[in-house]
Amino acid sequence: MSAASTTHDEQPTPALIALAEAYGVSAEYWSFYGERVRVPASTLRAVLDALGVDAGTPELIDAALADATDAPWRELLPPSLVTRAGERPLTAHVHDGHDVHLSIALEDGQWVDLPVPGQRPETRDLDGIRVWRLEIPLPADLPLGWHTVHAWERRGEEAGRTASATLVIAPDRLPEPPSRPEKHGRGWGLMAQLYSVRSARSWGLGDLADLADLAAVAGERGADFVLVNPVHAAEVTAPIEPSPYLPTTRRFLAPLYVRPEDIREVAYLGPAHRALVARARKAVASANTDAAHLDRDATWTAKRAALEVIHGAPRSRARQAEFDAFVAREGQPLRDFALWCALEEHFEGEDRPDETRDIGSPLVERLREELAETVDFHVWLQWIVDQQAERAQAAALAAGMRIGVMHDLAVGVHPLGSDAWSLAGMYAHGLTVGAPPDMYNQQGQDWSQPPWHPHALAKVGYAPVRDMLRTLLRHAGALRIDHVIGLFRLWCIPAGYGPAAGTFVNYDHRAMLGVLALEALRAGAVIIGEDLGTVEPWVRDELSARGILGTSVLWFEHGDDGPLAPEHYRRDVLATVNTHDLPPTAGYLADEHVALRDRLGLLEQSVDEALADAARERGAMLDLLRRRGLLSADAGEQEVIEALHRLIAQTPSRLVGVALVDAVGERRTQNQPGTYREYPNWQVPLAGPDGAAVLVEDLAGNARFLSLTAAVDGALRG
Repeated sequence: MSAASTTHDEQPTPALIALAEAYGVSAEYWSFYGERVRVPASTLRAVLDALGVDAGTPELIDAALADATDAPWRELLPPSLVTRAGERPLTAHVHDGHDVHLSIALEDGQWVDLPVPGQRPETRDLDGIRVWRLEIPLPADLPLGWHTVHAWERRGEEAGRTASATLVIAPDRLPEPPSRPEKHGRGWGLMAQLYSVRSARSWGLGDLADLADLAAVAGERGADFVLVNPVHAAEVTAPIEPSPYLPTTRRFLAPLYVRPEDIREVAYLGPAHRALVARARKAVASANTDAAHLDRDATWTAKRAALEVIHGAPRSRARQAEFDAFVAREGQPLRDFALWCALEEHFEGEDRPDETRDIGSPLVERLREELAETVDFHVWLQWIVDQQAERAQAAALAAGMRIGVMHDLAVGVHPLGSDAWSLAGMYAHGLTVGAPPDMYNQQGQDWSQPPWHPHALAKVGYAPVRDMLRTLLRHAGALRIDHVIGLFRLWCIPAGYGPAAGTFVNYDHRAMLGVLALEALRAGAVIIGEDLGTVEPWVRDELSARGILGTSVLWFEHGDDGPLAPEHYRRDVLATVNTHDLPPTAGYLADEHVALRDRLGLLEQSVDEALADAARERGAMLDLLRRRGLLSADAGEQEVIEALHRLIAQTPSRLVGVALVDAVGERRTQNQPGTYREYPNWQVPLAGPDGAAVLVEDLAGNARFLSLTAAVDGALRG
């Protein structure tokens, strides 16, 4: 592909380019290879169509461009403004001959009047009416929070238009991550795939009770956080999607992670019902020591039966009051999610009527009443999983952690899931999110997830983003955001197009970051953005300026002459040796990743060439370790893994992550990119180098775990 090329011969007209840019659609971009790519007209039209803009003919393009240009002038107020104190003024468009009065209803119920400037320097004539544009400075002392601006037009005694707008005042930046005094402003933590980390009391799959115990063990070793995979809700009928990064919703949590016995009402079950719960667990408990494969469907079938029994137990007045308060707080979105779950179960194994795809259809409203008991059950499940998430965070803090649980936010949601259904207007249907071609995926990637509709979000004041964040931050000390560049732009692929034939759709990143920063500050949470790959330096600068940490992975950090020296790492990052998309370090050192890719037919070179490349990369890293005095000449696998972690502990990075698989000597990868059915992604239990399952109870006596955690903790203490 040459510079200034297109992915198709059809050149867009200047008007089409202007229309695309008006809606945040990139008409050109720089590729991974440093080449300027001009997006063909067919792609621009398809993306605009998914955003609700008809660009099918030159006449329609001209009309849509005129409408996009005039639209802000037709509104007395914009639908929303997210800003920092003193950062941006409020814009109002007032009809000629009218006065306007503006007041802010603060979140706490107080009102603040806004002085209207006398100057009206810019005008436009629309439909025979002259419209004045006003730039209204906001008071510098407005409190942080979610406020509402109200505006009233008047012409003498005659009332004119009225409008309201969401006003979000966000913090300038987030505070530094908390740490133990002896760690000099730094901290470390474990990184684990929660479903894979089981105990003797699990139901075949790691759960929130296991998370509490894992946090307690890690906290006692000096860890300040435990990062887990996304725990967003998945399907409620088989088959359950294994990938935690393709959830049905990002607003609610997965009851799959509930420990049934930890629900208070279990204590008051009668003998027959207790026996039913025990029988359900017995059906899957033997799987806790199965080191070969995890079975989400079996676990959920067993838990679903037990939870239904427990749901039927009477609640005390105090417990009922807690439940009622939870339901009132979560409101209609919770009831809509529970209805989606009930519909999935109701139509399990059948073709759902098309009418059920519309949440407002008469059929859905009728089923909302008919399935009321099932809906109530799924509402109750969210209360239970919320309480158990709260206990996990409490256990982490009680163990001495300064941060506690670090949740992970997936990039998007399943196209047929709850969010895409109940928040249909917030998504750009007809598009899927992915990644453009790069050296690892030369055809690009399609992740099958619908993107947020940027203009729809602005119209509702970014409330869906706020609500999603609040759920995850309610019982956590930190949040990792997968593919954080998605707050700035997303690679969007029109339906029927290949992954390489997409383009970027841009978001108001200042608004997205503002909402994120405000909710994180209120929760007292640390934010980490996964900024690996092609991320422009200004994006990292923007994140750092807002107090949002980035990520550094040892194997991806390179200098001019080999692996990057630790002192050159960024300070404001979470530094790790690997990620869930890389093989565990023990497997990498043994070249098992090459053998796996060879078995799966994923190698783009010969096995010998792949092994030689791996040996060169590994050799350069081992040389760095030896030069730093971290590794002896005859070191074995465990010593190398510890030396790699001591190396990242020498960086200035604020946080250091230790993968649990590295701490126990696991060799199998959790996720092999480029595969779907060929490899059991996200279905591998935690095991040791001998292939035997490692349970949470084993960690306190696991020599490798104790040695590696002591090495990292000691290195940070200096």
